[in-house]
Amino acid sequence: MPSTIYDVTTWTIPGSPSTTAYTDIGAIVNSIIADIKTNQPSQASKPGAVIYIPPGDYSLKTRIVIDLSYLQIKGSGHGFTSSSIRYNAGNTSSWHELWPGGSRIRVENTDGNAEAILISRSGDPRLSSIELLDFCLDGISFTPNQNSYLNGKIGIRSTTATDSLRIRGLGMVYLERGIVITDADALHIQGNFLCENGSCIELVSSGQACMVNDNMIGAGYVGFSIFAENHFGLIVSGNNIFPRGKSSVHLKNSTNNTISANRLHAFYPGMIQMEGACHNNLIGSNHFLRVAESFPAMTGFNNGLDDLFGLVQLNGSGNTVVGNHFSYDVPTANIKPAGATPTMVLVKSGSNNYVATNHTAANVAVRTVVLDGSTVNTKVLDCGTSAEFQALTGATYGFRATP
Repeated sequence: MPSTIYDVTTWTIPGSPSTTAYTDIGAIVNSIIADIKTNQPSQASKPGAVIYIPPGDYSLKTRIVIDLSYLQIKGSGHGFTSSSIRYNAGNTSSWHELWPGGSRIRVENTDGNAEAILISRSGDPRLSSIELLDFCLDGISFTPNQNSYLNGKIGIRSTTATDSLRIRGLGMVYLERGIVITDADALHIQGNFLCENGSCIELVSSGQACMVNDNMIGAGYVGFSIFAENHFGLIVSGNNIFPRGKSSVHLKNSTNNTISANRLHAFYPGMIQMEGACHNNLIGSNHFLRVAESFPAMTGFNNGLDDLFGLVQLNGSGNTVVGNHFSYDVPTANIKPAGATPTMVLVKSGSNNYVATNHTAANVAVRTVVLDGSTVNTKVLDCGTSAEFQALTGATYGFRATP
């Protein structure tokens, strides 16, 4: 049987010997995938293959298209380094290194496609058990404005349903959108360094039983750190999410999900947002830190929300927000609207939401919990004093002040 292990640096494209992984790794990987399909024509025996990317600098001019299951594309180093610091630093002549390293793929995309890697196949069954491990996708530049987070480039995108897709140990930098996954089942995004991208993780259309954990995430002010739409059973845990995404976790029409044990650091309100009908979700044991933007190049940008929006905003019923720590340290002059008392948790809609035993440490007076007038039967226990709680006219609730 032909080998199921390929090395991009030793593969030659039939009919195009001058193309190498260093001149166009996309064309090389697509040629390898074609070879795998040729060598594994049987429905009954498709073990798949491993495509190995040794450490090195590789140009990707042609989009990689994955349309077979049981494929592992594996490098030896996520290679992340900050491009934003470099572009804003001025003179870097004395620096030890300038660009990302490891198994680094420069996403150039001269073929006119947005994605570095597209996962897509029509028909049944859905693609399964694809693994992308331990390499770097570098979008290179946000030309002409290096602080715009805009260049049209996408790191990994699926447009058809997948089962047990794994994305682990990747570095992604300077992509407009890092990971965009459609209709995911048992997706696992773990241990990646996703930073200085417009958006980092977008789980769109639908999904179930997925996990996003143990990642380092830092999106731009234009996009999402983690976004999930119509998801059921998603676990977001153990992530270190730092500025400056327009939100830390954004759920849209999603139910029965868990957001726990994350460290969330933001320059803007709306750190966790629930949009639409979001029911029976658990937000527990997270650490929230809200401060003002401190990087001079970015002080003019924000996500358009004011401090009455809440660091957490709930829309939907049966949600639980329990055991979280909120640190709020924003100069009075930076609070919007001027003179407002900032809100930590806003229950914007729904019934039977439960907010309990959250602790807030703030440099100014805050509202720890605010209930919109449309909310019904909300329970708020041990989250602050009576002065720190506000229920607008029409709300029904039970409240117990922190002793």
